[in-house]
Amino acid sequence: MQNAVERVITNMWERYDEPLSLEEMADMAVFSRFYFSRVFRSITGTSPGRFLTAIRLYKAKNLLLETTMSVTDISYQVGYNSPGTFSSRFTRSVGISPARYRCLSETGIPAPRCQAASGQHAGVVRGSVMAPETGVPTRMYVALFDSTIPQGAPIACAVLDGGDSYELTAVPDGQWFLHAVAVAVHDLDPRPWMRKPVLLAAGRPVKVVAGRTVMANVELRPPRQTDLPILLALPELDSRAPRSARDTPAETGWQRPSTLDPVASSKNWASNSRLVVT
Repeated sequence: MQNAVERVITNMWERYDEPLSLEEMADMAVFSRFYFSRVFRSITGTSPGRFLTAIRLYKAKNLLLETTMSVTDISYQVGYNSPGTFSSRFTRSVGISPARYRCLSETGIPAPRCQAASGQHAGVVRGSVMAPETGVPTRMYVALFDSTIPQGAPIACAVLDGGDSYELTAVPDGQWFLHAVAVAVHDLDPRPWMRKPVLLAAGRPVKVVAGRTVMANVELRPPRQTDLPILLALPELDSRAPRSARDTPAETGWQRPSTLDPVASSKNWASNSRLVVT
């Protein structure tokens, strides 16, 4: 089953600009449509259609960075018949519009802002981050989202430049999905669209109750083919030029629990770096 799903995902990456139907994808896996959908979701955490959409938007991010194509042309290039639909989905998923994403990639992508809840309706999520040795300096992003896909504004978020623990405060009541990703901060590919996360942890469900603290440890691992691409704009993965030194983490709305090297961190905060990852 794993091999069948991976075969379909390979085809999605190669044919993302085509109108692939569920029936065609099920045929690739040699499964019935119903069984294919169930198996695909159990392995990837989402439906085949949403996975294909994530690939298309990920490819659109690349085209916005590496070409001068118009947003309209890019929308057609990645399989959309309506530029308006493409722009709205890109904005909802990445957190900023295609045009703004391209512009900010030159001056520095700001860290995403969280949707904090009021104190009386909020809880806390806290835990440790366990990661295998990578041999390279990394920055870790830990965030809660409302789905298995790390997209749009996080419900709560934190950035770790050192240490192995995190704390997310002002988390609203409900069930959320905990995502984490480690990205390299030095010696990066000069082409942002070629950069990949070093480690990740995807889509762990977390139930939050107001006034309580939930313990949720995170275990990072190397990316797999069945992982969704990260759509959320992350500074180290997407920026082509560093931001001004005056733009500090406090201005971005992210919590920053610890820092190994304040000078290096401020220098690299929004330059050089997937919620999601190929």
